[in-house]
This record gives sequence, structure tokens and C-alpha cells, in this order.
Amino acid sequence: MTYELYIGDRTFSSWSLRGWLMLEKFGLDFNTNMIGLYGGTMAADMAHLAPAKLVPAIKTPQGTVVGESLAIAETLAENHPDANMWPTNAAARATARWVSAEMASSFGQLRGQCPMQLQHVNKGFPVDDGLKADLERLETLWAHAATFKSDGPWLFGAYSLADCMFAPVAARIIGYDLPVSAAARAYCDTVINDPAFKAWRAEGLKTIYDPFPYDMGVPVEPWPVS
Repeated sequence: MTYELYIGDRTFSSWSLRGWLMLEKFGLDFNTNMIGLYGGTMAADMAHLAPAKLVPAIKTPQGTVVGESLAIAETLAENHPDANMWPTNAAARATARWVSAEMASSFGQLRGQCPMQLQHVNKGFPVDDGLKADLERLETLWAHAATFKSDGPWLFGAYSLADCMFAPVAARIIGYDLPVSAAARAYCDTVINDPAFKAWRAEGLKTIYDPFPYDMGVPVEPWPVS
């Protein structure tokens, strides 16, 4: 069973990263198709996927088109029950779905003020009350997830679809050097040092931007590498 995955830019497209991780991290067979997210060809590139209009989108081996990250997540989990894409414990699984849904619908200040970028770290980025509130809510959800945690470094111990959903959030915390607790920072470090994430970022770095989008007007430092 081979899926067709449609994504945009790797350095900036946070939703594309989520969709890619859902397939890559669970060892599913898929082909990656690039959509002209910033090149003005997005509508034409996605015409054959209508009514889907955003990335990521997938086409299942049976030919069904699925848009929206949470719908993709549930479709993959349903098609591959043995992959344990959600936590196996029922309470943890319900919580993982909850925090993933809140991530998809909330955190507007974090997403609006700190667009995902994987090239460097913005130092001294100003944190206003709205962004601070988003970070505090994030800490609350991650701490709640930890109460269901089994062995392992991820939100619920073993890697799950919830980690796919929060990977770009972790990248934002790193990329803007945002103030979070030591536990939250350790989780973000786990995310950005995961081999799959590093492979995604390395592929994105092959594209050169001149000028670089999202100049935040603050000093920058190299992306942490370990």
C-alpha cells in the first residue's frame, strides 16, 4: 500500500511537516509530491485533488483524497491499527486526540507571531502577553500528557501522532528561543534531534532563499545541531 503525500515547502510549511511525519515515523510506504506553495502554482498543482485545497493532503492506495492533518491522522491510524499510531492506553489515547485537536485549532499567537522556520535561531525575540499565554497553555497540555506517560521521551512515552502534531511547535520554540520550562525545552530538543526531523530539515536546507522570509529584526544564531 503506497500513499501519495502532497506537501509544500520544507523549511516553512509546518502543516506539511506534520503530514510527512505521520507517514515517515510509522514506516508507511509513500511518495512525496511537492506543491508550489510559494510559487503561485498551488491551485493548479492541487486541482486534481479537489476539493482539497491545502497541504498536506494524501491520496490513499484506494484513490481516496484526504485533506486536513487530523483527518489524515485518523485515516492512517484506522488503516494501520497494528502501527499503534495513537497511544495504546485508552485514557492516554483520548488525551492525545484532545491535545492534538487543541493544537490544530488554537495557539494563534504562537503561529502568527512565530512562523516556523528551520534555518536559524532568532535571539531576543519579544514575548508579549498573547504569546506568553499560548506558551503557558502549551506547558499545561504537555504536563497533562506527561501524567499518562509510559517509558520514552515523547509526549506519551512512545512516539505517537500527537508528537507529529506538536513537532512544528517545538521547532518554533527552538527557532525563536522562546522561554519555556526545562521539561518543555528537553522535549523540544528531543523533537529537533530525532533522525526523521533532521532528515526533513536537511532536505529543506537545499533550497536557498534570497532574501530570507520572516526577517524578525533580531540577531540570529545557528540552528542547534547535536
